[in-house]
Amino acid sequence: MLAQALFGISVVFSFIAWGLVVRLYIWPVLRDQQRRHALLPILVLHSFRFIGLAFLIPGVVSPQLPMAFARPAAFGDLVTAVLALAAILTLRSKAGIILVWAFNLVGTADLLNAFYQGNRTAVGSDPGLQGAAYFIPTVLVPLLLITHGLVFRLLFRRDAAVESHGTQLSA
Repeated sequence: MLAQALFGISVVFSFIAWGLVVRLYIWPVLRDQQRRHALLPILVLHSFRFIGLAFLIPGVVSPQLPMAFARPAAFGDLVTAVLALAAILTLRSKAGIILVWAFNLVGTADLLNAFYQGNRTAVGSDPGLQGAAYFIPTVLVPLLLITHGLVFRLLFRRDAAVESHGTQLSA
């Protein structure tokens, strides 16, 4: 029970810390940029989601880590990373914004599914099963979920809204 409590505390504190970083340092810079410019650094961050493949590497995680958790988490992250890279390459076009929507929907669903599967398969009650990959849900996932929220905010915002905060940057 102690390990589960420490795991939960780590996740909660990570959400708080990353929330502060985003509110104090990231959003003030992104809010005054055109949508495509603001999306770029978030997409670059998510291009590192291949790190989720660590859930499939013996020795990094426990051999007892349920594959019902590991496979969807690993491949969901990989698909999200590929979508982020594709969106980066096409960001100046209408197809790029469609790919950003796909990236954000798939990536958010992947992280929420990982939380669900982690609880369903008891990974949450025995965080030691994650081995060295423990940092993924305790440090990275909160940041990734918060930045998915930023992407939704940017996608629902019209670029004209930038003019109320400052001058609009050129594409």
